Amino acid sequence: MTQGDELIQGFRELAERNIEQARTAYGFYLDTVADALRSWSSSPSLDSRFKNVQALAMQFAKENGESAFALVKGLATAKDLPQIVTLQNRYAQVQLETYARQAQELGRAMAEAAQSFAPRNP
Repeated sequence: MTQGDELIQGFRELAERNIEQARTAYGFYLDTVADALRSWSSSPSLDSRFKNVQALAMQFAKENGESAFALVKGLATAKDLPQIVTLQNRYAQVQLETYARQAQELGRAMAEAAQSFAPRNP
């Protein structure tokens, strides 16, 4: 076994041991955030458009987390270093596109929500 193979095997074993623990912690984190957002969004003074911003942010957090877990799962089963590099590069490219889309959507939702504070003409 070459040093590169040993490195990959060690990484694979580490990833396999930690994926489920990380997924559980991430799920707990999302549940906690969702509970906090539900508590905050039950406020009668909160405009429904801000509730939409919250829901969108939560959706994006879930999407990004699942994407990261998919990457780690792929890395854990990669057969060699070139496959690891390919997976990482693909992930980076997709995430950059995803972050750009999410930023646009979140910006649009925030702008709409902010309009609820604009003074209304009589």
